[in-house]
Amino acid sequence: MATTTLRPSPTALLDPLCDSSFKAMFTADTKESNAALKDFLSTILSREIMEIQLMPNEPPTQVAKESQMSFDVSVKFNDGERADIEVQTRSEDYDYGDRAEIQVARLLSTSNMKGDNWDTPPAYQISVLNFEFDKDDSSPLSWYNMRKADGTQLSDKLNVVFFDLIKIHKLFGKPVENLSKLEKWGLFLSYAGDERRAEYIDRLTQSEEGIMNAKSSLCMVSEDEIKWAQQNSIFKAQRDYNTGMQNAEKRGIKKGIAQGAQQTAISNAKNLLQMNLGTPEQIAQAVSLPLEQVLSLKEELFCKQSVGVK
Repeated sequence: MATTTLRPSPTALLDPLCDSSFKAMFTADTKESNAALKDFLSTILSREIMEIQLMPNEPPTQVAKESQMSFDVSVKFNDGERADIEVQTRSEDYDYGDRAEIQVARLLSTSNMKGDNWDTPPAYQISVLNFEFDKDDSSPLSWYNMRKADGTQLSDKLNVVFFDLIKIHKLFGKPVENLSKLEKWGLFLSYAGDERRAEYIDRLTQSEEGIMNAKSSLCMVSEDEIKWAQQNSIFKAQRDYNTGMQNAEKRGIKKGIAQGAQQTAISNAKNLLQMNLGTPEQIAQAVSLPLEQVLSLKEELFCKQSVGVK
């Protein structure tokens, strides 16, 4: 009797650009996963990262009304510096730069300890973007920090780094030996989940030990049926949202989500919450609902479960 599986084929790999798959690849409890994450961070930050420690993904809130946030991958380096690594596949209604700046500020504030005399190690918010944040910037890697009007850096404490994959897509098919390591990482993250491009991705992985470790980790986590269920649910929510927005635009609605699309988003959010597939913030991002609404849905479901209401 054939075994039912969500995996499209025995060799299919999860898409690293899905939040849950990205996190699984880089945070699996294996030497390959750890080595891949160190190599990726070393490539992005242009310095060797010797040791890393995975940290909690949800920094504590300081006051009751403070917004809760969740990081995809949160790490601490051996020198005390902290980094948050995010993957974002589409532009949202809000300014992603605002979000990144707030995230790195929260990361830095939770690192500062009493008695440090403000000598807190720098923090980095690193975003892997599958959309163009700045169309006027031709570089795939953009680094932002606080500076005076004349360009003088205030300090090196707050660092926002954007890795724009769109600017790397055009390089697909280019001889591997002519690619930089950053470009190889960009192409791997963009196309590792596409079986049609497996041959080229194999050549990429053979050229870089760090990317080879990333693929090995991705192969291992791709054997997990739960990870496929998680990815499929998130991608379905995104497709439903996009369809709803397209239909809304056809009817002349310029802003906001049409009522039908919003109901679909709410239904998808409830399903993800019931299956415990992701944190409230990750689910809010996946279905494009406000975090407060997802938290309200979570509380509603908890209350129903407590009294035995389906």
